[in-house]
Amino acid sequence: MEMISDPIERVSRLASGSAVVIFSSSSCCMCHAVKRLFCGMGVNPTVYELDQDPRGKEIERALMRIIGNNTSSYNSMSSASALPVVFIGGKLVGAMDRVMASHISGTLVPLLKEAGALWL
Repeated sequence: MEMISDPIERVSRLASGSAVVIFSSSSCCMCHAVKRLFCGMGVNPTVYELDQDPRGKEIERALMRIIGNNTSSYNSMSSASALPVVFIGGKLVGAMDRVMASHISGTLVPLLKEAGALWL
């Protein structure tokens, strides 16, 4: 398997590898909540725990660029607010606020069905 050196390209490949992909941190309560939301809906997301990945910080910085959260100082507070980041069908949904807004407005289930993550 080829090694992908560009972090944004790596995120893109990982994000399109499954119907639902969550970039997470194992100690993040919002990450836990979004994982529980999807599991409670019967969705089995692919989860990448970035705090357990040797290249996790690099991927997280790429995610911040992708979602438009450009910060020059990179500390634990800014990294905590960057996650979770959710992709459905290879397309960026966003962070927890976007996922919950989609869920509340009723657009999340159709996205999940279209991506093949839900069959009902």
